Amino acid sequence: MRKINLSEIPDHERKSPTGKYHARYKEISLALGRDRDSLDLSKRHPFDLALLSIPPGGSHCPYHAHSAQSELYLVVSGRAQVRDQGGMTDVGPGDAFFFGPGGAHQIRNPGPDNLSYYVIADNPIGESCYYPDSKKWAVFRPPDNIIMRGSETHYFDGEE
Repeated sequence: MRKINLSEIPDHERKSPTGKYHARYKEISLALGRDRDSLDLSKRHPFDLALLSIPPGGSHCPYHAHSAQSELYLVVSGRAQVRDQGGMTDVGPGDAFFFGPGGAHQIRNPGPDNLSYYVIADNPIGESCYYPDSKKWAVFRPPDNIIMRGSETHYFDGEE
């Protein structure tokens, strides 16, 4: 058995140039030995677990839909607005929600407190994302992602 405490997992930060997209996160599955670049499913793990924190006014990422990935969310603290094809839904501590492949979504923190939530995602090989607002695609290929809008572009291009 592999065991790790959240206090032992380093925080990572991702922030767009203007700060509109900003999150800190702990990659729990990677800390437990997941090899995200392996094609061996026993090394990839069948799912990925992360703990995210989003500051007031921020979002983790632009509105997007996964081609093959499913994601399950559980809000720990703070409030969020979740955007999907039906509009906006307010969520808070203890709320859980799910998005399957093709379900466009975005989570934002309207403030005033930090938003903290867990996300569990399966790890399909060949995953890609579509960003409806900016009409671009992210194609995942280890070790990097390719972001395209007709041709390769920057991840935050057209988002701010």
